Amino acid sequence: MSHTTMKKTDRVATFSKPGDREIRVERVFDATRDRVWRAFTDRDQLAQWWGRGNRLVVERLEVERGGHWRFVEHTPDGEVHGFEGRFREVTPKSRLVQTFEWDGMPGYVSVQTLDLEDLGDGRTRVVSTAQFFTPEERDGMLDSGMQGGLEQSYAALDALLARTA
Repeated sequence: MSHTTMKKTDRVATFSKPGDREIRVERVFDATRDRVWRAFTDRDQLAQWWGRGNRLVVERLEVERGGHWRFVEHTPDGEVHGFEGRFREVTPKSRLVQTFEWDGMPGYVSVQTLDLEDLGDGRTRVVSTAQFFTPEERDGMLDSGMQGGLEQSYAALDALLARTA
């Protein structure tokens, strides 16, 4: 297992590769599980943080088993990045399982599991695991800048949670 720890201000996300086709990310947020759940499932809140804090158009968000989601991020330099998938499992305030496909790697679909753990002190641990079809697909996603992008998104999520405290 390899580990990479990345820092943004005082927040730390831990990235690991527990298997040859997986990426696991763990991060603690200073907010209750209810608030973190809403940030991941509410269209207006998602638009404020998900795309690294860039302008995000939530074209579709059906948070239910079989529901379709599609987000389009617009960067300040004019780039457009689309992401989409379908929800496989929705356990309110606890777990989301969904497919994930980035327009930049069409046809390479991963399955992402997001678990929210209430730490009992007003904080929530978020554990995200992405399962890819091959080790090469996993490595391609890592090489695409996924770590930095996720760190930027989580920093924007921190800011949203602080504003809505």
